[in-house]
Amino acid sequence: MTAALVETTSNPLITNDAVVLGLLTATLAVIFWASNSRAPTLRAFFKYVPALLLCYFIPALYNTLGWIDGETSKLYFVSSRYLLPATLVLLTLAIDFQAILRLGPKALVMFFTGTLGIVLGGPIALWVATKVAPSSFEPDTWRGLTAVAGSWIGGGANQAAMKDVFKIPNDLFGTMVAVDVIVANLWMAVLLWMAANAERLDARRGADTAAIEDLKRRMVEFQAQHARNPTLDDLIRIVGVGFGAMGLSHALANPIADWIATSHPQLARFSLDSSFFWLVVLATTIGLGLSFTRARSLEGAGASKVGQVLLYILVASIGMHMDLKALFERPQLFALGLLWISFHAGLLLIVAKLIRAPTFFLAVGSQANVGGAASAPVVASAFHPSLAPVGVLLAVLGYAVGTYGAWLCGILMRGVAGAVGAGP
Repeated sequence: MTAALVETTSNPLITNDAVVLGLLTATLAVIFWASNSRAPTLRAFFKYVPALLLCYFIPALYNTLGWIDGETSKLYFVSSRYLLPATLVLLTLAIDFQAILRLGPKALVMFFTGTLGIVLGGPIALWVATKVAPSSFEPDTWRGLTAVAGSWIGGGANQAAMKDVFKIPNDLFGTMVAVDVIVANLWMAVLLWMAANAERLDARRGADTAAIEDLKRRMVEFQAQHARNPTLDDLIRIVGVGFGAMGLSHALANPIADWIATSHPQLARFSLDSSFFWLVVLATTIGLGLSFTRARSLEGAGASKVGQVLLYILVASIGMHMDLKALFERPQLFALGLLWISFHAGLLLIVAKLIRAPTFFLAVGSQANVGGAASAPVVASAFHPSLAPVGVLLAVLGYAVGTYGAWLCGILMRGVAGAVGAGP
C-alpha cells in the first residue's frame, strides 16, 4: 500500500515529531499495561479487543482528532525504512527455514485468490455502484480506481505506474489515495481481529493448521532451550545485528535499484527499480542467512522480542495515517471501496473453506496484496513472531504481479464504465 497520506485541512496540535514519537510510545506502554492488568473490567475488554488493534487504532484517533498529522510527520518514513528492516532481521533470525517450506502451497493459493479478488472486485463494485447511484460518480471514476488497484495488488510504485498508464487527473488521484488508505486500514483492523481469534475461526471452518502449529512449536522449543536473561552484551549484539543489517540493506538497495533503472528499465514493471523493494528483500535475506549461523542463539536473549518492540512502533506509525473524517467527504467512493474489499474478502473466505486453509493464510495472503511489505509482516506476526517472513515473502511477490494485475483490473473497469455509460 502506498505511503501517501490522507490530506488534512487544519494544523495539528502537535507538530514536533519527537513529541509525537513520545506520545505514540507512551500510548503503546499504556495499552500493554492495561492488557496485562488483572482488573476484571480490563480483562473482559481485552478478551474481545486485541491489544494490537488498539496500538493501531488509537494513533488513528489522534490523527482524526487533529492532535497529530500523519501527512506531515516523518515517523512512518523512519519506521518503514529504518525500523522495519531491523525488525525483519530480528524476527527471522531464529526461523526454521525448512519448516517454512513445509507450510505447503496453500499460502500461494490464498495469495493469488486475494489478487483475483481485487482484479475482479473492482469492476464488480463499480458496476454495482453505478447501477445503484449512477449520478454519484464522475466519468473518470474508473481511472482513479486503477490507482487503488495498483496499491492493493502491489504497492506505491505500482500505484504510481497506474497514474501514468491510465492518465489519472491529479485531483482524482489524491482522492483515490484517501480511499486506498482508509479502506485498506479498516480491512487491516479486521485482519488483526481475525489473528486474535484465529483458533476459534479455524476450528469453525475445520481448517488444517498442522504445518503452522508445527512451525510455532519448533520456535517455542528453540526459545525454551536457549532462553536466558539478556545481558548488556546480548542486547548490544541484538541491536547491532538488527541495525547493522538494516544499514547494509540500505547500502546495497539504492545502488541495485539505480543500476536496474539505468541498465534494465524494462524491469520497472516488476518494481525491481524500487529501492524499498530491495530494502525489504535484502533485510529478509540477511535474516534468513543468519538463521543458519551462530547468530541464531541471540533468540535466546530475546532477539524477536526486540524486533516486536520495533514492530509495534511501526504499527502505531501506520495507524496515524488514517483520518476517519475523510469517510464523510466523498462517501460514495468509500462505499465503493468497501464493496470492493468485501468481494475480495468473500472470495478468500470461500476458497479458504474449500481447501481448508487456516486463517493465517487468508489474512496474510490478503494483507500481502492490500498492505504490502510494510504491513504484511505485522499481520503475520500477530499470529506468531516466527511467521513474519511468510508475510514478507508474499508481499514481495505482490510487487512482481502488481502492475499486471492492476492493468488488467483497469481494462475491466474501463469496459464496465463504457457499458453503463459512466466513462469514455
